[in-house]
Order: sequence, then C-alpha cells, then structure tokens
Amino acid sequence: MSEGFKAGLIHLAPVVVSLLFSVGCAYLFMASEIELFNVTPFQEGDPVGPIGNAIYFVFLVGLGALVLLFLLKRGSFRLIVLVTGFALVSAVFLLSMVYFYAFFMILMPLPMEILVLLSAAATVSVGYIIFGTRSKIGDFLVLLLGGALGTLLGACIQTLSTVLILCFLAVYDTFAVYHGPVGKIAQVGLEKLRGLSFSFRGIQMGLGDLTFYSMLVGHMLLHFGLVPCLASLTGVLVGCFLAFRMLERKGVFPGLPIPIFVGLALGFLAVVLV
Repeated sequence: MSEGFKAGLIHLAPVVVSLLFSVGCAYLFMASEIELFNVTPFQEGDPVGPIGNAIYFVFLVGLGALVLLFLLKRGSFRLIVLVTGFALVSAVFLLSMVYFYAFFMILMPLPMEILVLLSAAATVSVGYIIFGTRSKIGDFLVLLLGGALGTLLGACIQTLSTVLILCFLAVYDTFAVYHGPVGKIAQVGLEKLRGLSFSFRGIQMGLGDLTFYSMLVGHMLLHFGLVPCLASLTGVLVGCFLAFRMLERKGVFPGLPIPIFVGLALGFLAVVLV
C-alpha cells in the first residue's frame, strides 16, 4: 500500500470487474450445461468430508505461501518466476480448455484438437503479457483469471464444502497476514510476484483474494440463483470497502475475512428470504 492511501469507491473497480466476469463465466456454464469434475478429495456426504476439504485447501494455500516466502528470502527470483509461471500457465491452459469447450458447446462443438490449439494460443498470449511485458493489461488479465478460476471452483465444489473452505481460508488469511507467511511476503513486496498480484491506485491485492470472492459469487449463482448471487456480490464489495478503510490505518490487512463473511451472510439471507 502506498503512503497516504485513502480508500474510495474507485478502489472497488478491480473487484467489480473480476466479479462481473465471474458471473459471466457462471452463466456460460449454465447455458452450456457441461458436466464438471469434482476437485475435492473428500465426498460431501461423508461426516467429515466438508471439513476435510476445507483443511485440504488451507493446507495447499499455506504450503504455496511458505514456498514463495522461502524463495523470496533466498532471493531466488528466477526460480520464483519459473514456479509461478508454471502454475499460472497451467491454470490458464486448464481454464481456456474448460471455457472454450463450454462456449463452443453453445455455438457448435469443435474437435478436441482445435480446442487444444486455441487454449495453447490463449495460454501463450496471456503468459507473454503477464511475464514478458510491464503493461497494465497484465493486471487486467489477473482480474479475469481470478474471476474465471473462482467460478470454476464454485461450480466444481458442493455447497457445504464451499462454505467451509471459504470460512477456513478467511480465518487462515487473518493468521497468515499477521503471524504467518502472507504478511512477510507483503513486507518483501507483492509486486515481485508477477501474475499472483495486481496493483491499483496505491493498493496491492493477491490473485487468491479475487479467486475466492468469485468462488462465492459464482457458486451462489449456479446453485441458488440470481438474487442470492447479487446479494453475495454486494456483500463482497461492502466487505472489500471496509477492508480498504482498515488498510488506511494498518498498512496491511487480510483481504478475505470481512468480504467473505459479509458475502456469505447476505447471500444466504437472500436464499432464506427469496
């Protein structure tokens, strides 16, 4: 965060872009009616399945943060670019395959070979813009990536697991910012993590924040309808603005807890009332 930062509604613009893109991605899934795979290791019906899924996601996020912190402290910036680049390129290729498949299912199905070529071309283009240039287009692509990835997670994970994953991650985020690796990474500099963060008018936000906001909003649309989706989206934006106001005083503040809990509360309130 830049010195003298003052939160304003304009700072919500990147989050709005990412969330609106996530809504569009969710509508694409609904229109195409494609079958998506399950990405959680435990079954929802098991007594401890949703809790196990939440712990699994927290473990993955925590492990990734520790690896990045270790590499940053060692000054292994080329290795950081290699690791983050591989992760990002893999994610972009997977997302391109899924969304191109859904899109062309609506227009006309394409052979798998063409889908692979289109996805590869999109992956190379995105990778070059994010890692090969210093253009603001790279930050814009991070917003879209967060929206698309979050929606895919929200579509592939059932409701109770989704809620617990988001809640557990929000709690972990608070710990990680003040006592764990995320806060230390922020001190070193998020701007060094190309593709995993973006800057906008004096603030730095991580791709993970956008992904989990979009996971909530996309899941609400896919499983509960438009009104709960809009309610959760409103909650996320209100929570983000409150978090930005806290950022004015603290300099570093966790991006997940307030937006996620307010978004969940408003979203499920709408489910009950509608």
